[in-house]
Amino acid sequence: MKRLNMAATVQALLPPLTAVLLGLLAGAVAIAAVGGSITETYAEMWKGAFGNFYFTTGTFTRATPIILAGLGVALAFRAGFFNLGAEGQMNLGALAAAVAALYIPGAPLLKLVYAILAGMLAAGLWSALAGWLDIRFRLNLLITTLLLNYIATLFAGYMVSFPLKAQGGSGASQTEMLDKGVWLPKLFQGTTLHAGFIVAVLGAILLALFLRYTVKGYEIRMLGSNPLFAAYGGVRRGRLMVASMLASGAIAGLAGTFEVLGTQYRYMDNMLTAPQYAWSGIMAALLAGSNPLGTAFAAVLIAALQTGGMGVERNTEVPLEISSVIQAALILFVSARITFSFIKSRKARAADGRVS
Repeated sequence: MKRLNMAATVQALLPPLTAVLLGLLAGAVAIAAVGGSITETYAEMWKGAFGNFYFTTGTFTRATPIILAGLGVALAFRAGFFNLGAEGQMNLGALAAAVAALYIPGAPLLKLVYAILAGMLAAGLWSALAGWLDIRFRLNLLITTLLLNYIATLFAGYMVSFPLKAQGGSGASQTEMLDKGVWLPKLFQGTTLHAGFIVAVLGAILLALFLRYTVKGYEIRMLGSNPLFAAYGGVRRGRLMVASMLASGAIAGLAGTFEVLGTQYRYMDNMLTAPQYAWSGIMAALLAGSNPLGTAFAAVLIAALQTGGMGVERNTEVPLEISSVIQAALILFVSARITFSFIKSRKARAADGRVS
């Protein structure tokens, strides 16, 4: 059993680690092209991400929403549903959490619970809507989730620009500041790392256990890997689709909720869109093949590339965009792997006589 668990762990971590190594190789070529020192640049990138305790906690803080967004996407992907709506779900969840924390009466701890539930519920229902549209009207899930991103993000931006806009201050599009009693506790004094990171890590572990050892987890994996066999086995695609999308959106909404409760302490327009947390989470899920543990690991690596890139720009002549080059190489690697798997599966079906 221990050998099986170790093998599963290695299998989860190997794809994202391999992709990052290939990305670093591509980055080395780009660094050499602009006349920079490869060793110096990567040394500064490491220092910017993990050079001291403060930088390390900053990397983990940035990784928190990426992990949660990635886990939500990974759950939908494992069920065979392409949920690309994490950005809109994060924004809607963050807005709902801020509204609940500001306007629902009660003790601070109770308001914190209400805010978390409101964020998860709003994002989950928004995600489930895309699943329902697929079932009811046969609308392509990939397209609807992408388009719903714009609706949710622009709606949230409108709400904090007009009816929910904070009075006075800088005049920025944002809600009022939350009471300190509703803030998530910091894990270490003087750092930005909050309790949401612990929830994200535990979420990855629990999701991995759920998919591997529960009946519903088995049905999700079966539906994602072999829909025809799943239907033959009695798995109801429509019901499982809505449930998976609901849970997927709720986890993504939790990412936005924790940014409000643990980092920004209010909802601000563009606070989740500009850092591209959702798309980084999708990248992490794809790198890990939708394995929850691998997704969490890949999310930390992506966050390290982003925070480390800031250190490179501060201390060397190499521009910040070098981290974007590495991330683009990661996307290229993932795309190539997915395309290769698709071609391989088509050839296998053709050999079995299932494709003309």
